[in-house]
Amino acid sequence: MSAMLETPELPAVFDGVKLAAVAAVLYIIVRCLNLKSPTAPPELIYQDSALARFLLKSCPLLTKEYIPPLIWGKSGHIQTALYGKMGRVRSPHPYGLRKYLTMPDGATATFDLFEPQSEHCIGEDVTMVICPGIANHSEKQYIRTFVDYAQKNGYRCAVLNHLGALPNIELTSPRMFTYGCTWEFGAMVNYIRKTYPQTQLAVVGFSLGGNIVCKYLGENQANQERVLCCVSVCQGYSALRAQETFMQWDQCRRFYNFLMADNMKKIILSHR
Repeated sequence: MSAMLETPELPAVFDGVKLAAVAAVLYIIVRCLNLKSPTAPPELIYQDSALARFLLKSCPLLTKEYIPPLIWGKSGHIQTALYGKMGRVRSPHPYGLRKYLTMPDGATATFDLFEPQSEHCIGEDVTMVICPGIANHSEKQYIRTFVDYAQKNGYRCAVLNHLGALPNIELTSPRMFTYGCTWEFGAMVNYIRKTYPQTQLAVVGFSLGGNIVCKYLGENQANQERVLCCVSVCQGYSALRAQETFMQWDQCRRFYNFLMADNMKKIILSHR
């Protein structure tokens, strides 16, 4: 009899469980989408100079507040996943010529050369020498998209393929790319200087490539010959401190560590 009297209260209990479940899902969504993160203009750190003032005046976007796409735009995870998916469908396929360079130790360095598709806005001959991110090459979606945009704006592009990263190019020496080796990038730049003696250089590095190009320019002052500027995109300044971050579980950072390590293992094993 007492059990029958308690039965009508069960729906209320179930409603409470449902409400708690909905609240938990909403919390996870808000946390994963990073919806509580405020929008703000980028923090600029620079030395006051004529060049800095010129750049700020020429690029007003640098001082504007960044407004990400609604709902998913504040989540780096979703942006990465969406671009990875969309890039396979919509990314352009610029046509370039693959060049092969034999290094002093017998290694075969390769890079892809893309000619401009229009005249430069000021009529100059400018070549972008581009160093991709870790284990990347000229066939990656973000590189193809960047090259296509640069070509249409009158830039010649030379894109380094990190040693060992291309699956169809065999290693001809017992080494692959490393975090600080500038030999292949330097060989590509020297080829461009000799082949196009009239061209000016814009040096661009993404992530790991940012480390390599900055190291290259600082190793010898002669490496800065005919260099107009250097742009380092998403560079990691300390590999050791970054590794500490990648070992954290917060925001699923350790998952990316696993993905990158697995990718490196595949590259190494493919050349064994």
